[in-house]
Amino acid sequence: MPTKPMRLLAVTVTVIVILGGWALVKRKRAPQPVADHPRLAVGVAMHDVTFFSPALQRNMQYRVFMPDGMANQRLPVAYLLHGGGGSFRDWSNYSDIAQFASRGLLLVMPQGDSSYYTNAAQRPQDRYEDYIVTDLATDVARRFAVRDDRGGHAIIGVSMGGFGAIKLALKHPDKFAFAGALSAAIDVPRRRFTVRRLDQSMRFQEIFGPDDSDVRHGNDPFFLIRNAEPAKLPFFYLTCGEQEGLLAPNREFAALLDRYHIAHDFHEVPGGHDWNQWNRQLPGLFKALEK
Repeated sequence: MPTKPMRLLAVTVTVIVILGGWALVKRKRAPQPVADHPRLAVGVAMHDVTFFSPALQRNMQYRVFMPDGMANQRLPVAYLLHGGGGSFRDWSNYSDIAQFASRGLLLVMPQGDSSYYTNAAQRPQDRYEDYIVTDLATDVARRFAVRDDRGGHAIIGVSMGGFGAIKLALKHPDKFAFAGALSAAIDVPRRRFTVRRLDQSMRFQEIFGPDDSDVRHGNDPFFLIRNAEPAKLPFFYLTCGEQEGLLAPNREFAALLDRYHIAHDFHEVPGGHDWNQWNRQLPGLFKALEK
């Protein structure tokens, strides 16, 4: 039978190997530059902005679509959050979102990295929730004529960004009148640490903290909804593809909205987890937003 020191050495070596492999995976997965090919629309101007975020202590970028000839008119603003591994260019490159700016909307597409739009539990330099809710909103209001009332603000996202839109709307209901989520990765804070998905588990722990921690619960929409005041919440518009692994948790969250009598629409739609499916949902989403 192995002695106690030998067992301890074996465990230590295993941990070192696992962590070394995780670091190697992280290096291999460094994001590669992607060509920028925005889909523009008649009567819509595009602006790219770089600004300093106090919350992140670094420069960040965002893209804006706005209707021509309305520079001095205060416009309602919709923040569009990209998915994991994406960038602030995704919405403009992979969807026909520009056409909706021509209806009198300012569309703001910020860089969110792979943050889940959360103040990271184990990375104090990554306060992405504060960056979106405070720094970005302040910079947009300084550069563009936007409405300053809650009714003039919406937040929308796909996948990781769908999670971010729902979570930020639940935590800051005074700031948004509408929250849209296409294929929201809404169950991420509930996913348990597992060695089989070590890279993902380590990243989620850095962002949300250990399993069942207060920080993890404080960023979990399934927990947040139970303490919310329904009358103060925004309207939620949710969709998810019938071929997605995320369909079950989205159904569960929609059922929770029903149970707590929170105003929402939920649509199960054909397709998988991709921009083709999400692009098809935009007309319905913006129709609901305009109401």
